[in-house]
Amino acid sequence: MKVTETTVSGCFILEPKVFGDPRGYFFESFNTKSFKAAIGAEVNFVQDNQSFSSKGVLRGLHAQKGEFAQAKLVRVLQGAVLDVAVDARRDSPTFGQHVAVELSSENKKQLFVPRGFLHGFIVLTDTAEFFYKCDNYYNKDAEWGVKYNDDQLDIDWQLPSELFKLSEKDMILPSFVEAVGNI
Repeated sequence: MKVTETTVSGCFILEPKVFGDPRGYFFESFNTKSFKAAIGAEVNFVQDNQSFSSKGVLRGLHAQKGEFAQAKLVRVLQGAVLDVAVDARRDSPTFGQHVAVELSSENKKQLFVPRGFLHGFIVLTDTAEFFYKCDNYYNKDAEWGVKYNDDQLDIDWQLPSELFKLSEKDMILPSFVEAVGNI
């Protein structure tokens, strides 16, 4: 597995070794021992989640706060997304910075998003199936988020905004400055 640390502290891109032949392909998508060695930390995943979305669906930017914070290992099973992680750890040297990575069924890349990060993605293809592991259970009372088009974060979502499809909840999220003052 090829592991690349991103410019945002603690986020890693993982690329599996894919073995292909005329029948198709095989790869190991997760191995606790290899994962721990790659990122240099112990992460115990306890929950798997999966979503299906159409082109332009933007989910995010979301996080869990306090004792319910979650680290995630995300990947795409079908289609392609632009995956975004924003460092919301106030004591981090990369606080307020983000990483954006195209994840697809073709490139088979995964992104590790540590606790204390906001996370979101937008679907770039007609449809996409998105899968992620979490190291903590979801708690509705601990959720928080930031609006996708926050001026300070200046995220290029790679699609024209008229194609964006957001939930009502995501349309009314606060700015980054407003939100981090409440966590």
